[in-house]
Amino acid sequence: MAGHGGDPVKVVKAALLANAGIAIAKFVAAYFSGSTTMLAEGVHSVADTANQALLWVGIILSARRADARFPLGRASESYFWSFIVALLLFFLGGVFAIYEGAHKLAHPEPPGNPLAPIGVLVVSIFLEGSSFLVAWREFQKMRGKRTLRQALFDGKDPVIPVVLLEDTGAIFGLLFALVAVVVSWVTGSGVADGVGSIVIGILLCVIGLLLAKDTRSLLIGEGVTLETRMETISIVEGIEGVKSVRQLLSLHLGPDTVLLALKVRFADGLSLEEVEKVTDRLEEAVRAKLPMMKRIFVEPDSDYDAALDADAPREAAS
Repeated sequence: MAGHGGDPVKVVKAALLANAGIAIAKFVAAYFSGSTTMLAEGVHSVADTANQALLWVGIILSARRADARFPLGRASESYFWSFIVALLLFFLGGVFAIYEGAHKLAHPEPPGNPLAPIGVLVVSIFLEGSSFLVAWREFQKMRGKRTLRQALFDGKDPVIPVVLLEDTGAIFGLLFALVAVVVSWVTGSGVADGVGSIVIGILLCVIGLLLAKDTRSLLIGEGVTLETRMETISIVEGIEGVKSVRQLLSLHLGPDTVLLALKVRFADGLSLEEVEKVTDRLEEAVRAKLPMMKRIFVEPDSDYDAALDADAPREAAS
């Protein structure tokens, strides 16, 4: 069972401010130290900053009201921009870091003064950790009783999990960078610097692929959970005048916006006016218990057979 939900705007703002400051500090340190790992970390922070801005854009656009062009609203904007963020994290963050690391290994250079990059990394870990704590607290609110994996990859709101995984990758990346800078300084070789950059790149690529896979599923169109499905059927069949739900189709248009289509068998002998009144009560009851059901369509159909639908979902046809 999910929790009441965290505040994605709060999480995005905290991450945006932290990553912007960290990116500036890293590039300054990379310039004075000549550290490739530090440069890779700077690009990572730029990617994270851009990602938070894009997530914020998605939140703003998804809140716009429906119009003639978008009659069902624009709630899916948050899914689209989360998918773009996952791709940017993979290509702009991960691939670039791997390329820089490979270049460093092919053309090693003696490390520069480590004091500046070490100082920036320590400060960055503190700032990134603060952003992570904000994301973690909001994530725990939305997690409820679900397992960690379920909350990260089976939820319907990708924004907070995206930021949380980005922050997690950033903290590990900073730790790798810190170790690489220290080892390079102690050994006098730039090999550790290059290896650290490659490790950071692989980490970012893995996180990007996981996020892309999750948000791709939401973009294609996921229905409500089995728990919500059974609750909806229970609510509808508890309305006086309804015999049974013959078909239930759902589609998450956005994290808190669901399209619900029902084929309902009404009680025998009801007039058209009575069917309309029962339908109104049905919609009111569903929205009272499940407010995410923003769009509800009800069709009277007493003899519907899901097995006759060629493209029927397996659970409906069984």
